[in-house]
Amino acid sequence: MAFNRPKKKLMEDDEIIVLNNVSKSYQAGVQALSNINIHIKKGEFVFVVGDSGSGKSTFIKLLLRELVPTTGSIYILDYNLNKIKHRKVPKFRRNIGVVFQDFRLLKDRNVYENVAFAQRIIEVPSAQIRKNVPKVLATVGLAGKYKVKPGRLSGGEQQRVAIARALVNKPSIILADEPTGNLDPKNSMEIMKLLEEINEKGTTVIMVTHNKEIVNAMQKRVITLNKGVIISDVEKGGYNDEI
Repeated sequence: MAFNRPKKKLMEDDEIIVLNNVSKSYQAGVQALSNINIHIKKGEFVFVVGDSGSGKSTFIKLLLRELVPTTGSIYILDYNLNKIKHRKVPKFRRNIGVVFQDFRLLKDRNVYENVAFAQRIIEVPSAQIRKNVPKVLATVGLAGKYKVKPGRLSGGEQQRVAIARALVNKPSIILADEPTGNLDPKNSMEIMKLLEEINEKGTTVIMVTHNKEIVNAMQKRVITLNKGVIISDVEKGGYNDEI
């Protein structure tokens, strides 16, 4: 007699990102990642560390679905990134706010317009934008600088604008790619405090970095990559000195 087997759960209820046996190789035969298994829960703060060439950049591109794995599977929220249709990728990416090392702000537009731009892309009504942008600028401590152009801001302030832009669409995940790479130690720690506050409100934060001092000070989960392989995954710890 035929019967329906229960479907195997691909993600647990408290998980937001799952990579199962993920490998990625490029056309030249370079193996960027090998057999990566990562489960990240909703609301976690995770550092991904490793030297240049360890696979960090490939990892980011896989999460953003700029690349697809050569083998293995990736699930983020309710999306299977191996099978997602091309037309649905922009909608998927709305769930991830990205913060870059070099800020990537629009230099010809003021702070308000830089943040509003992220809302206009997804066609948020103007009346709603006028409510959302001041609110998120206040969150990052820039309420009084909404008319200022990026070139007149310090590096730390520019990164706060970038974080506001990443936050304004209320993503489930913030992906921070070396967000303190261009900042001095004081501004770096202020940005980390801000990211921690965002995380404490429920947003999952994944930060790729090589900053040993920050990782050691924060004592969060640390995933260490070396030549495309995970060599350690510590729930609460510091920078792995083996790399």
